[in-house]
Amino acid sequence: MRRVPDPRATHLSMDTSKSCFAFTVSESQIGVRLDIVLSGYLRDCSRSYAAQLVQEGAVTVNSNACKPSYRVRPEDHIAGQLPPPRVTENKPEPILFSILHEDEFLIVIDKPPGLVVHPAPGHPSGTLVNGLLHHCPDLAAFGGEIRPGIVHRLDKDTSGVMVVAKQPAVHEYLAAQFQQRAVRKTYLAIVRGNLSSSRGEIQLPIGRHPTARKQMSTVSGKPRSAETHYRVRERFDGATLLELDLKSGRTHQIRVHCAALHHPVIGDPLYGGRHNTMIDVGSGSKKRSVRLARQMLHAWRLGFTHPGDGQWHQFEAGMPDDMLALVHLLREGGSTADEA
Repeated sequence: MRRVPDPRATHLSMDTSKSCFAFTVSESQIGVRLDIVLSGYLRDCSRSYAAQLVQEGAVTVNSNACKPSYRVRPEDHIAGQLPPPRVTENKPEPILFSILHEDEFLIVIDKPPGLVVHPAPGHPSGTLVNGLLHHCPDLAAFGGEIRPGIVHRLDKDTSGVMVVAKQPAVHEYLAAQFQQRAVRKTYLAIVRGNLSSSRGEIQLPIGRHPTARKQMSTVSGKPRSAETHYRVRERFDGATLLELDLKSGRTHQIRVHCAALHHPVIGDPLYGGRHNTMIDVGSGSKKRSVRLARQMLHAWRLGFTHPGDGQWHQFEAGMPDDMLALVHLLREGGSTADEA
């Protein structure tokens, strides 16, 4: 078995290598609430945790204390100091998620939308890790304190298939496949607008956004190669259902690549703007606007070589209820299925 650097050794929560931070408001942030701007700058920081930092006086704007609701202005200088990280023990909790497959080596789950994968500032409990420890207590014996058994992760508001290792050797085996791009990851996404081509490739490098640390970008000082293949499944009036294969695994890859094509994933305000949470459905007198609670992105299929038998295994999770509901609403305005 090929040994690879253990991803568990990477710090997975907020980057606290430097407890002090400072930045100047960018043009795109003008008029946005301070807690939202802060959560976009600090990695793995929720809006509620950002608001807590502001309320506790750990953040200043132009050297003055502010409220979380303060709307930032041009050239505002935001600075602060993070509290020292608190080491806590993950506790088992009865968290709801579907198990697609389980054996002595691994668990394959269907992560519901809204579920955080591992504890982070603002999310100390109620995560998938807490639920896994409740379901499989032996996971606590390896993998570190932050994410025992977790080989890869999905964003909080992305649903779908994930694989979790039940043994240290299995963790290394699966991690090597992800690193070598030997795992096949296929997603479903509903994006805004209609793509001109039924199939295509997006090859745009992705790196950390130059000013918003929680955001990725195709314009970055340190980009890494990223490749996404897509196929149109169904076209609607003003939206498209895509099937996407990832040939690389960059953070927010699909969301960044679709936004770069000017077809952001519907429901994603981070890369599509705050108005991207609304979509018009229906037609004629029945046309109406619908507000979405999360990005319409689902990890539909995951394929990998199983560590037990050495054979290729593939697992699928059906489209979640909220995406299915949106598809049905969009079909009211008319749709066209593309040929396979």
